[in-house]
This record gives sequence, structure tokens and C-alpha cells, in this order.
Amino acid sequence: MSLTPEQKAAVSSWVAAGDNLSAVQKKLTEQFKVSLTYRDVRFLVDDLNLELKDPAPKVDASDVSKTPPPPAAKAPAPATKPAGPAGSAAQPPSDADLAADAEAELSDDGLEDLPPGASSVTVEVDKVTLIPGALAAGTVTFSDGVTGKWVIDQQYRPGFTEISQPGYRPTPTDSQAFMQQLSAQLQKRGF
Repeated sequence: MSLTPEQKAAVSSWVAAGDNLSAVQKKLTEQFKVSLTYRDVRFLVDDLNLELKDPAPKVDASDVSKTPPPPAAKAPAPATKPAGPAGSAAQPPSDADLAADAEAELSDDGLEDLPPGASSVTVEVDKVTLIPGALAAGTVTFSDGVTGKWVIDQQYRPGFTEISQPGYRPTPTDSQAFMQQLSAQLQKRGF
């Protein structure tokens, strides 16, 4: 179906105003009673040598070198409390106070960063991953000698496929050491 010069001019003005293909398709139907498929509207815009305005450029998620860097985190405010007159209302806790409380809670759980060599967990990455749907796989030996096979799925979630002792749950220290060593091994391989 061919459009009249008036209809082509209208399409040009709509695209110049920032309308997307769906909006152009809808306006053609409403104003000119011309029914075109989405693909036909795409071809029409191409034939008229028009460029659609993209409200936000899309980032190619498959190429991590093109992703913008994450926004820089603000440095926490110093944890000083203003001196006020006696009997004044209590000040709400600052972000720095809340961060210090959260850090204290983590250290109470025993999950603070491990110094190198604090655990005898060993992680190995397979050179070839033959498990369907897995990005990486390998083996782990925990400090108590229990071994297992681990995988990283397509959503980058770690999991175990086999453990030498049924119902085994590693200690929090071994769990953290496993995750740290796994991360380091995968970074060496470019993950």
C-alpha cells in the first residue's frame, strides 16, 4: 500500500516529534484509516529515510566493555554528633552510625573478611564445562575433607551438584572462604 504525500508528511512530522513505531502505527489507523502492521510501519519509516528518536540509548548487555561504570559511592559522613543544649530532642542516627552498627553486627556473626590462608578450602575450576546451562564448574575441598562439585548457572548463581557427605553444610568460615576463592579463580579466568 502506498501513502499519499500528505500522509508521508504526517508520518515524517510524527517521527520528528519523537513518536515511536507503535504510536505512528496507531495514528495512521486513527487519522487516515490506514491499517499497517508494525513491520510495515518500520519499512515505511526506513523508506522515508527517517530516524526514530530513542528516549534512552540501550546498552548492549552482551559486551561488558560498553557498560557504563557504576556511580561512585558517596563517602560516609563523619560520625560526629553535634553538641546541643541540655534537654534538646534526640538527633536521629546518621548514615555513618547506621553503617557502623551494621558492620558491628556482621563482625558479631563471625563473617568478617578472612585473612589469606585462614581456611584450608581449595577451589578448582574445570578447564571445560560440560554441564548444560552452566557457565563454569569445578571442585571444592572443604577444611574438614568433604569434597564437592560446584557449578555457576547462567544467572551467575553458585550451586553444588555433588557433595561427598549427604546433608553436609560447610561452616560459615568455610562458606566464606569458598566464595572468596571461587571469585578469585573465576576472575583469573575472565569471568
